[in-house]
Amino acid sequence: MAKPLSPEQRETLFNTVKARFEKNPNRHQSLDWAAIQTKLEANPTKLRSLYEMEETGGEPDVVGLDTQTGEYLFYDCAAESPKGRRSVCFDHEALESRKEHKPDDSAVGMAADMGIELLNEEQYRALQQFGKFDTKTSSWILTPPDIRKLGGALFCDFRYGHVFVYHNGAESYYGARGFRGCLRV
Repeated sequence: MAKPLSPEQRETLFNTVKARFEKNPNRHQSLDWAAIQTKLEANPTKLRSLYEMEETGGEPDVVGLDTQTGEYLFYDCAAESPKGRRSVCFDHEALESRKEHKPDDSAVGMAADMGIELLNEEQYRALQQFGKFDTKTSSWILTPPDIRKLGGALFCDFRYGHVFVYHNGAESYYGARGFRGCLRV
């Protein structure tokens, strides 16, 4: 179980995320920060996950509300793939398959440890409506099982005014590739 945030960490996190929320109203029109903060305060595990998103450079912000579940959706909104989550292969299986020059972790493993999900292709494309993300970096995305079973994994970036979806061996890793996550609160 993750250690609860200290009062100072909570205050700093709320101040940072609230300021970002207020600076970017186009990402969450008609949503109320007070209601979001109340849900976060009631769920220390989700608050810890949000803290981890912030600490690894994700610059999380609310991008919508899932009307079916009533959950607020936080996505990593850093301009480039979060710095604290780069140079990772896709998943644990890929990490274990490397015989040498292993990265420290995998995208799927880090996301699970943080309590978040990797964005899928649809979510990644939706993120781009709020700005230009990954113009110099790329981000692993959830990969369909049939592709992963054959050793591949998918990643996206934004170049030439378009989202591109590519494939790579799941065991590969690069200094400019990380992952973006989604937290449901």
